Amino acid sequence: MILTVTLNTALDLTYRVPALVPHTSHRVTEVLERPGGKGLNVARVLATLGHEAVVTGFAGGPTGAVLRDLLSGLPVRDALVPVAGNTRRTLAVVDATTGDTTQLNEPGPTVTSDEWSAFLASYETLLGDADAVALCGSLPPGIHVGAYAELIRRARAAGVPALLDTGGEPLRRGIAARPDMVKPNADELARLTGSREPLRATHDARRRGARTVVSSLGPDGVLAATPEGTWHAAPPAKVPGNPTGAGDSAVAGLLSGLVESLPWPDRLTRAVALATATVLAPAAGDFDRTSYEELLAKVRVTEHAPAA
Repeated sequence: MILTVTLNTALDLTYRVPALVPHTSHRVTEVLERPGGKGLNVARVLATLGHEAVVTGFAGGPTGAVLRDLLSGLPVRDALVPVAGNTRRTLAVVDATTGDTTQLNEPGPTVTSDEWSAFLASYETLLGDADAVALCGSLPPGIHVGAYAELIRRARAAGVPALLDTGGEPLRRGIAARPDMVKPNADELARLTGSREPLRATHDARRRGARTVVSSLGPDGVLAATPEGTWHAAPPAKVPGNPTGAGDSAVAGLLSGLVESLPWPDRLTRAVALATATVLAPAAGDFDRTSYEELLAKVRVTEHAPAA
């Protein structure tokens, strides 16, 4: 079983409009509604790949009830912890003319100390059956900035590999707790290391405590610094579409490759193929299965020579 943690779950709404023009009214041509938050997106992709996935985190209020109702229709197990506050919503507005997406994210409910304690008790129990855990996304109000570091230490004590996908101070503190893997994007990596040169920044991030760093380079694929070597994996070409959820699909590829003990080039190929197929999908956080299978043979993986 693969456990995904989403402390700040969301009800994801996608609006499609013919063209997004500031300061005007718009007629929405399509509305999509689905349970969201990075870890839930990861779990959905893992389940599609044939892995048992369990989601935990927080959900509450009327929006949380809708989220859990939608989640019941997916092949994942719901282990979300209830909170008194109302789960946030995210709104993606897709411009049908350009394919560009404008994202609006609410902050999330305030989590109390009792609700955090209830989550920790549930998390410890779930770790007992987990082959790996993904810790994903932003922290809701009320959760201390070192929360992910605490969850990583508990996973390490249970012998469960942990992947961290977050940014800012939670990433800085989390990486010092020595996770097995972190997956920052280019901006998160630059804020962490102070460098925008991908290879230098990725190795710098690894020296800060993570066993492996897989840096997302957007349409240019990923760069991975691992104990076995350093690789760059890239799609055959840049593709138009909605990038929302592409990084989460990449995390699912990395986690599934981990539990299947795939060699790193194969893990990275899967991650990039899934991320690119997600950009091509009509709904945020989903992936186009046909495109994914075609891309597996087209992703380019190159190894970097060890530093002299």
